[in-house]
Amino acid sequence: MAKLYFRYGAMNSGKSTALLQAAYNYEERGQHVLLAKPEIDTKGADQISSRLGVERQVDFLIRPDDDVRGLVAADAARFEGGVACLLIDEAQFLTAAQVDDLLRIATLDGIPVIAYGIRTDFQTRAFPGSARLMELAHSLEELKTICRCGRKALYNARLVGGRFVFDGDQVAIDELSHETVTYESMCAECYLRESGGRLS
Repeated sequence: MAKLYFRYGAMNSGKSTALLQAAYNYEERGQHVLLAKPEIDTKGADQISSRLGVERQVDFLIRPDDDVRGLVAADAARFEGGVACLLIDEAQFLTAAQVDDLLRIATLDGIPVIAYGIRTDFQTRAFPGSARLMELAHSLEELKTICRCGRKALYNARLVGGRFVFDGDQVAIDELSHETVTYESMCAECYLRESGGRLS
């Protein structure tokens, strides 16, 4: 039976790099894969880009109202012999219903699904897609990164114009803002120190 996998980690834990490596591994063995990401992730438009400089165009973008199972069925039809794996980047931006579709794709359609994303936002709240993946995935795997202090990073702090902020919308698109929005992966101690003890 095919499975739904959720590989998660804080910002800069190598999620996109791992996804692109997984795609390469399948294709090196002559198998077909599909790559997708939510349309809301405007970084790289229709590309999956890793910090190492590797990038690749997605097979399709997922809009908030899309039926992911339908998109996969339509796209998979072009491959003789079927699709060996569906790889999703930035899975935290999926809706809960779309994650339900991922489970159906794995379980009913027999296509393994590997979803990569972050668990929580800059206020330590779960993204809807990540929360549902935590509930449904057959397998959970944490991809690790380190905080500025050297400890394991768990949280994502938001900086606007170089200053830490702990209020605002869950999703901040840098291209739509008049100030630069960046993120820093932090351990619990460093996060709480910057937030003044706030967790949301």
